Amino acid sequence: MSARSQHRTDGPVEGLNLARSLRDALASGVLVVNARELIVSATHEAERLLHLPTGKTLPAPLSLLPVPLQNVVREALAGKTTITCDQLTLALNDKHSRNFHVTVQPVQRDAGSLDVVVVLSDVTRFAQLEQGIIRLDRLATLGTLSADMAHEIKNALVPVKTFVDLLLEKHHDEELAGIVSREMRRLDTIMRQMLRFGAKERSTHGPVCLHAVLEHSLRMVQHQLAGKFISLHRAFNATPDAVQGNDHQLEQVFVNLLLNAVEASGQNGSLTVATDLVAAASPRSGPPQVRITVADTGMGIAPENLDRLFEPFFTTKHHGTGLGLPITRRIVHEHQGHITVHSEPNKGTTFSVLLPAGDQAL
Repeated sequence: MSARSQHRTDGPVEGLNLARSLRDALASGVLVVNARELIVSATHEAERLLHLPTGKTLPAPLSLLPVPLQNVVREALAGKTTITCDQLTLALNDKHSRNFHVTVQPVQRDAGSLDVVVVLSDVTRFAQLEQGIIRLDRLATLGTLSADMAHEIKNALVPVKTFVDLLLEKHHDEELAGIVSREMRRLDTIMRQMLRFGAKERSTHGPVCLHAVLEHSLRMVQHQLAGKFISLHRAFNATPDAVQGNDHQLEQVFVNLLLNAVEASGQNGSLTVATDLVAAASPRSGPPQVRITVADTGMGIAPENLDRLFEPFFTTKHHGTGLGLPITRRIVHEHQGHITVHSEPNKGTTFSVLLPAGDQAL
């Protein structure tokens, strides 16, 4: 018998828990249904998988089961034949549908009556497992390649830095020298960031003034803003704005988010960068947090793509690498923070970053 209709959940699981996914996928529930369409036996796992009321007095009517499963059971009873559904979609208690592998096996009793044994396993997470394994394989490949790439880029940066130093000696512009020097260091940081997909790197954290980092990040995209006549609105309300972190890495976060906002915005759009303090729910919940939001009035993100934004190599850009947002999220997480996104097509997108506030905000 062919597989039933499929409902697939494509959203990535952050920090995919392979052990839990395997456990859920391999756990099987067993039901026994007699010829009178009564459930005469059910394991605890079957009750859990099908959201059946626990402690239900048996026998119980077949109507307790989802309709597609009832139909398969009736078909096996009528035909006295084994039926296997590789993927049967069942809606459980008005919640999201789940996909099950179902086998219905007729069993002849001594008295001549016919029962069927139903064995079912939740295979909804199989798709997520497959995606997770593919991602892990691609990340492993990237980790191998990035080591060689880092070596080559380091070699290429030596003459570039020498030339820039000589050029700055002839043009005594302290502001330009500061920007170029800082950006050279940031380029080196970005290059090392690629290695984070292959190996964990310890970075130096210290007190950081977020508003200073944001101002420098905005200077890096000022030309793009002017080129598209995008109006910029600042609302730096976090006082104080101190966090513990690495200023170069945080700058990479905000430059990535700002560049995405600029690319998503059309001519004469607007970009809002805001900060505020978010108080902890209780003293035991930890320190307050600094919230940084980057909001644009661009084209927005299609709903089917929202759950995949932070998936490595996923991109909707023609020439994108699909690594900007995954690296951004990795940095935020390493700062004990959290990043979320809200978007509506043709209305715009808002990224929110929450970081633990520094000592000054306690």
